[in-house]
Amino acid sequence: MAAVSLQNIEKYFGKVQIIQGVSFDIADGEFVVMVGPSGCGKSTLLRMVAGLEPISAGELLIDGRVVNELDSKDRDIAMVFQSYALYPHMTVGENMAFSLKLRKADAALTAQRVQDAARILNLDSLLHRYPRELSGGQRQRVAMGRAIVRDPKVFLFDEPLSNLDAKLRVAMRAEIKALHQRLKTTTIYVTHDQIEAMTMADRIVVMHDGLVEQIGTPLDLFDRPRNLFVAQFIGSPAMNVLAGTLQQEGDQAWVEAEGQRWPVAPVAGAQSGQRVHYGVRPGDMHLAEQGVQARVVVVEPTGAETELLLQVGDARVVLVMHGRTEVRPDDLVHLAISAPKAHVFDGNTGLRLG
Repeated sequence: MAAVSLQNIEKYFGKVQIIQGVSFDIADGEFVVMVGPSGCGKSTLLRMVAGLEPISAGELLIDGRVVNELDSKDRDIAMVFQSYALYPHMTVGENMAFSLKLRKADAALTAQRVQDAARILNLDSLLHRYPRELSGGQRQRVAMGRAIVRDPKVFLFDEPLSNLDAKLRVAMRAEIKALHQRLKTTTIYVTHDQIEAMTMADRIVVMHDGLVEQIGTPLDLFDRPRNLFVAQFIGSPAMNVLAGTLQQEGDQAWVEAEGQRWPVAPVAGAQSGQRVHYGVRPGDMHLAEQGVQARVVVVEPTGAETELLLQVGDARVVLVMHGRTEVRPDDLVHLAISAPKAHVFDGNTGLRLG
């Protein structure tokens, strides 16, 4: 195991800057997820950690050692790819053992490590099969097994679940998290799926346009997003955001938006009349006898929960409620919002206020 430190890392492709001075530290044994939309630079950053892309500027340290100039094979890392990258002419056992055979490792040690990894990943009965005889989830477990066999200092995962169906992704999320809890190997995991990030990470690194927008625990990012981008990227369904004007009188505060008064806790350092973006998560509202008036557009029952798409002025708002409801499209309803649960962002910079 090892700590990883990225110090002002930059990446250029020609004259185009893809990574813009990224710096953060990953503790020994930590599970860190880099998340962001397609094209934000997260996979490029992971490939630089792996040694598959040269670093244009800055320093990368693994276990306190600068590894910028080291070949990938000398960094003591193991990477699991989106495409599995299994050799089709080799059995499961041969695929898992291949990296150790390249190193000319002892045959008995190699066999023992393959057996240990197969037992951890429930692959014991599949060691003599070929990749074409496996399901997607089984192939991904083989790819993970190949990484485990190497016993690296750092595991790297590049969107490993994106090729799997929804049910299998949920199961594999749990398997990877359980694997980390068992092995306690430093892990860097890249995904565009913020649900994966929320459920798996010790800490999340949110990236956008080659920059780090915020780093924190999943609940830190959910409860106190630093800016509008993080607020709308983290959480499913996404946070409702409306442009409006902040009003504060004594210990009372609200935002005027779409012809309605939206409650909020007093915002320190903000001025009454200031242009703001008001944010409220779909689960932080509920139907009530009075409050913000809205018209029901769509009712989407899922069994345990019901999702309502509502019209407020010219804006669409999503509400998620537990259980079921009798409301129907075109009904008028009122929304109660807990003021401390509301978020306010500067209307110009998008940064969190208060």
